[in-house]
Amino acid sequence: MCGRYALYGPTSRLREQFGASIDELPPDFGPRYNAAPLQVLPVVRQRPNGNRVVHLLRWGLIPSWSKDETIGTKLINARGETLAEKPSFRAAYKSRRCIIPASGFFEWKATEQGKQPYYIHPADGGLFGFAGLWERWAPAEGSAIDTFTVITTAANDAIRPLHDRMPVILAPQDYSTWLARATEPDRLRALIGARPITPVSLFPVSRAVGNVKNDSPDLIVPVE
Repeated sequence: MCGRYALYGPTSRLREQFGASIDELPPDFGPRYNAAPLQVLPVVRQRPNGNRVVHLLRWGLIPSWSKDETIGTKLINARGETLAEKPSFRAAYKSRRCIIPASGFFEWKATEQGKQPYYIHPADGGLFGFAGLWERWAPAEGSAIDTFTVITTAANDAIRPLHDRMPVILAPQDYSTWLARATEPDRLRALIGARPITPVSLFPVSRAVGNVKNDSPDLIVPVE
């Protein structure tokens, strides 16, 4: 599961790593050290002409057929193994795939003293690109809402001591394949099942990250 992550640093990094236009991202969009479900966060999508663009979407996918938006709280993650079967995800999986940029993510490990949060981030200081899906939901009244979910897979050796699931982390060379509508189902399944050996750094952090009201650089500082 992935229920919290961080995204910080210059927004220009989104253009550099993902080849995406950031013109539609508010210039005052600040760093997020405790990104949580139902928040509006940057997501990379691809236009029909092939250009990539960063938009702000709400975390927690609402299927287009849903009668209300409360289902989004239950669909912050999507199991990669069943995307093509689940009614909530199969339409988006077919044609509305996206990438969620992240500086790192949090996972909780069960200990005798209670659950201890850990922060996991690329060892080289770059960004993760999580595989995701997005949907557009139109309420009976008001404007349409674009939402997203983070796809998960079985944890690799680095993450397994903390949790048995982890976000699907795409390799940069696979970004185009993941976003392209024409990608064959077998190739998509291969990307979801991959467990990249991306060098990561992980360490325990303050339990304050458990409160969504907390959002500061202190949350990604190692603790004893």
